[in-house]
Amino acid sequence: MVYLYHLIFKYPILNLLVYFYQTVAFHNLGLAIILVTLFIRLILYPFFHAGAKQQVLMQRIQPHMKKIQEQHKDDREKQAQALMALYKEHGVNPFSTILLLIIQLPILIALYRIILYTIPSASWTGLYSFVATPGVINPMFLGFINLAKANIWMVIAAAIAQFFQARLAIWRDPNNTTALSAPEKLARQTAFIAPVVTLVIFYGLPAAVGLYWLFSSLFSVIQQIIVNKHVRAKFGN
Repeated sequence: MVYLYHLIFKYPILNLLVYFYQTVAFHNLGLAIILVTLFIRLILYPFFHAGAKQQVLMQRIQPHMKKIQEQHKDDREKQAQALMALYKEHGVNPFSTILLLIIQLPILIALYRIILYTIPSASWTGLYSFVATPGVINPMFLGFINLAKANIWMVIAAAIAQFFQARLAIWRDPNNTTALSAPEKLARQTAFIAPVVTLVIFYGLPAAVGLYWLFSSLFSVIQQIIVNKHVRAKFGN
């Protein structure tokens, strides 16, 4: 299990980081991490795009879901069948957002271990044959941020970016002028809870992990804008 983790996550991320550091990042660890982040997000774009789209779609089809639940409130089987048909019609998978968490976690762990253990010790086990050993890597970014140590400002910036992404994912039903629907409530709660969770989790971690999360969140903001345009074109509002 550990071998597979290294093979699939740690070693590829380590080699990307070292390769970028020694080439296009001009021996700047922060820039190398940003490039790794963009590379990972581009590779995993279909998964993140699908997850962001599902979140918006679930809010959009809520009026139809509510109608189905009212029509078949006495028949759970018919209600489930009708909901599944609705999901299929709009291409909705209610469990897709869980996949995003599953994908992100091992990447964060790999980056955390690389920054905390591999780089300080200069133990380059796992480098591919075509990636040169870098020797000692300077952890300073922009001349004053030590990426090997915690930095509260990096975490705050990541939390703010995540807040804007979550706000962009909120859709308000124009036909509902009363109470918020369940998905609308969840989306609004997420917009405030997710940044707080980010602050709590990343507060004591190396700034390098916060830098990854910051640019991953900024990428999500751009992606959410694209998703919103596509969904708006489909639903007309």
